[in-house]
Amino acid sequence: MGTTGTKATTGRRGTCAAYREVIGLTGPLLPVMSFLARLPTATIQFGSVLLVARTSGSLAAAGLTGGALAVGQVACGPLVGRLADRHGQRTVVLVFSLANAVAVAGLVAGALAGLQTAALAVVGAAAGATVPQIGPMARARLVALARRAGARDSTVGAALSFESTLDEVSFVLGPALVGLAAVTAHPGYALGGAAVLVALCGSGFALHRTAVATRPGPVATSAERRSGSVRTRAGRRNGAVTAAPTGGAGPVPPPPIPRSIHALRAALALQGAMFGACQAGITALTERLGQPDQAGLVYAAMGVMSAVAGLSMAAVPARLGLTVRWRAATAAAFLLSLPLLWTEGLPALYATVTVLGVAYAPHLITVFGLTERVVPPARLSEAMAFATSALVGGQALALAVTGRLAESYGPVTAFGAASLAAALACAIALTVRPASYPGRTATSL
Repeated sequence: MGTTGTKATTGRRGTCAAYREVIGLTGPLLPVMSFLARLPTATIQFGSVLLVARTSGSLAAAGLTGGALAVGQVACGPLVGRLADRHGQRTVVLVFSLANAVAVAGLVAGALAGLQTAALAVVGAAAGATVPQIGPMARARLVALARRAGARDSTVGAALSFESTLDEVSFVLGPALVGLAAVTAHPGYALGGAAVLVALCGSGFALHRTAVATRPGPVATSAERRSGSVRTRAGRRNGAVTAAPTGGAGPVPPPPIPRSIHALRAALALQGAMFGACQAGITALTERLGQPDQAGLVYAAMGVMSAVAGLSMAAVPARLGLTVRWRAATAAAFLLSLPLLWTEGLPALYATVTVLGVAYAPHLITVFGLTERVVPPARLSEAMAFATSALVGGQALALAVTGRLAESYGPVTAFGAASLAAALACAIALTVRPASYPGRTATSL
């Protein structure tokens, strides 16, 4: 009994120490800035639907505008990451933060002015396309800082856990703020606040001193120049060497991303599909029970549990490699989703969905960790943004499809689709073993 208590205390101290080390890499201001800067992303999707529905009186117009916003975000997210890898986060995030603020403000103004649906959809697509991808950028920056400082893989894992927790909290808080604004005043206030927040905090994140950690550009020693090998700044920190042409003409081409990354992106798309299908099922079930207002609280319960599980990931022993964690998380998600097929009452729904949240963040954190190990350091921002786009795209597509199924055939069809997505993600995890990028340590895989 005493030994167990001592181990638990030691584990808590180790987890706290890991997060103190993570905060020490950035200082306390950057996490606050990045959290506030990513809140608008969690706000505008739901907020755009409520705004257009309120001003136009048309759910079809609202759905089209929200869908266009999601398509813009999914399509352009990897481009934002690629630009950040090539030109540095400071300039790219600053430009996209200001552009996103203008686009969101334009969406509010257009909706209030009664623009036609097609025009609103175009502005919505622009608002999605200009999302500055603060979450992926923050992950890439924190990982770069950790690698440059020579931190252990466990610290990198804690950094990814920390960032995923910030994402979870923002995606719980963002829609809640929109709902509060819609009930007490008008959803336009929430989107107006989002525009101000992304302009101020997105710019602050872009201009923070730590942005230099992701600054691109080849740096070569005289010996490397003679041999025709050039290390990027990120590559030098991680021991990766990128071959460059010895002719001296033109920039060094970015290293290719290994094919194994596609399995990780597919797993994230399936996780997004699982969450989107769960959303559709929860909405349909709460409406059937005559309590549709409970849907948001059920989502929040899942998000809070997921955030707690994400923070706890720093306590997982290092001997459990990322591949083992990936398989365990997908298996847990599949098994914990099965009770949804027999859930009919509100208390059972709360209990089942809250427990299911235990598997959500650990899978997300683990796949982001695998992504960091698999891709070349010079393309980390692009890889993180692509991963986020896969997650968002899977969720949006599943929500659209399973929403119709749930409306026609009941919530069990949506929950069945969620379990199917979890099963497919588990199958990928069991059959794929991603290879570490040359220069990385493979011990954590």
